[in-house]
Amino acid sequence: MKFVSEGVAGRVVSMAEAIAAVEAMFMEYGRGLAEVFPVAQGRGPEADTSFSVKSGLIAGSRKVGLKVGSYWPGNRARGLAAHASTTLLLDPDTGYPEALVAASHLTCLRTAASDAVAVKHLSRPDSRTLAVFGAGHQAWFEVLAVREVRPIERVFVVNRSGRAADEFALRIREELGLEAAAAKAEEALAGADIAVTVTASRGPLFEAGLVRPGTHVSAMGADQPGKQELDTALVAGAALFADVPAQSVSIGEYEAAFKAGLVTEERITPVGAVLNGAPGRVSGQQITVYDSSGMALQDLAVASLALRRAEEMGLVKTV
Repeated sequence: MKFVSEGVAGRVVSMAEAIAAVEAMFMEYGRGLAEVFPVAQGRGPEADTSFSVKSGLIAGSRKVGLKVGSYWPGNRARGLAAHASTTLLLDPDTGYPEALVAASHLTCLRTAASDAVAVKHLSRPDSRTLAVFGAGHQAWFEVLAVREVRPIERVFVVNRSGRAADEFALRIREELGLEAAAAKAEEALAGADIAVTVTASRGPLFEAGLVRPGTHVSAMGADQPGKQELDTALVAGAALFADVPAQSVSIGEYEAAFKAGLVTEERITPVGAVLNGAPGRVSGQQITVYDSSGMALQDLAVASLALRRAEEMGLVKTV
């Protein structure tokens, strides 16, 4: 079996390449050439640990496999990351394991790439101001991804820790050369063309009325039951999109509004359908919301790309 290490995976795929791979996957998914299987949730020996198993098939390009994503908060005391991800690619002809790809970095790429695809197809093309809610590790990848598809000039950073927000804004200024500053939600949303929420919140980060007409919102944080970043009133009144609509009402951002009877699954358009001609944004004043609860097809697309690039560079190990 082939093995791609975390160090190699982090070197061989660029953000632009990840976005292209995820966009191509969404095209296949929207044409009915890919399938997502039910998510399995589990935990380790300690009650605060958790993991999920997401699997899928991209029949059009013959990619099949699964990704295990784990959260072990006690790792921080051991000097290890709390989150870890591993993707197993199966041989589409035999079902035998073909490659094990360390995917913690690739998960950051594919998550942000999903956001970028939604922003590219749902936000106003002239969007130049981005509001990011959250200043953690994944937030950096979201900024990198959004600026690949829109001419971002200014970034507002909203975070519970003002110090973390200031430090994140400084990094954006120094490394990306963009205007960036920490801000309160009211200020950020008053100027934002695009808002990205990337937190572990279990309640609304801001009131629906703060979101101005024409804004696109990407909700990236909700991936387990009970997580929520957006006001249900915002969800109820916006045009809704998702990577997997069925997941979005069970473990994603739309769960709370769905349980409250404010939205139905039928109101949610798969982003893959938009890529294949379904209506997306229909006016400059419309508020669009994209929910990404994560899907194995994103992992399969990016892991397959990493495997191919690593093979081309002679960096794959056989175990």
